[in-house]
Amino acid sequence: MRVVLNEKRLKRYLNIAKWGSLTGLILFFAGMYLTFNAEQNPSWAPWAFAALLIGFLITQVGIYYGNRYGRMPRIDQLLTRALKGLSREYTLYHYATPASHVLVGPAGVWVLVPKYQRGNISYRKGRWRQSGGPLLWYLRIFSQEGLGRPDLEIQDEVQAVLKVLREVFEDEDRLPPVEPILVFTSPKAQLVDVEDAPVKALKVDDLKAYLKPKLKRRVLKPEEVKRICQALEEAGGNEGVELKRKK
Repeated sequence: MRVVLNEKRLKRYLNIAKWGSLTGLILFFAGMYLTFNAEQNPSWAPWAFAALLIGFLITQVGIYYGNRYGRMPRIDQLLTRALKGLSREYTLYHYATPASHVLVGPAGVWVLVPKYQRGNISYRKGRWRQSGGPLLWYLRIFSQEGLGRPDLEIQDEVQAVLKVLREVFEDEDRLPPVEPILVFTSPKAQLVDVEDAPVKALKVDDLKAYLKPKLKRRVLKPEEVKRICQALEEAGGNEGVELKRKK
């Protein structure tokens, strides 16, 4: 399996995580200092409030990018490890196409949207739910974004890929299947009652087993796979670099 990683984009995200967290903490502690001394200097009170608020918001941005791109092992590494062993007919893209993670091969195209949230993940009555006790509420506020509407998020990425494919295949009937998959990467995530979810959801360790029977089909010719890969890379800015396999 070929693995293509946009290292420039990943480095940019990691810098946002690092400097966002650092800047946010500096502003937060500056706000605390101003707050403690506002009684002697009343004019400092508005500045204290502004520093605390802005510091908190910037810290959240840093946490957001840190969770998505800075956790070790990184999300791209977890996905690559989970799909290790696929033939060279397949290419796995990380941050190098209009969608963050895409697998392309003779059997079709898959858009992978990783989620690192922990706890019990379920889909009931048309809503995604995440539960896990008081600790989860703490994590949501200080170190982890909520689950939100992942089915809507993944559809945006699917549409971005389909837009590229429509430029490759003028005939709509020739468009290859594009399947979205939510991949939960945390070992502390438990999927409960997700069978009725509008999009396939599974844990990262189950990804290859789920794909294995699907990879037996051949709906794309080698030249079509090549054209799709070229189009996706061009749409991604041609910044991706193929990672060398370790011997």
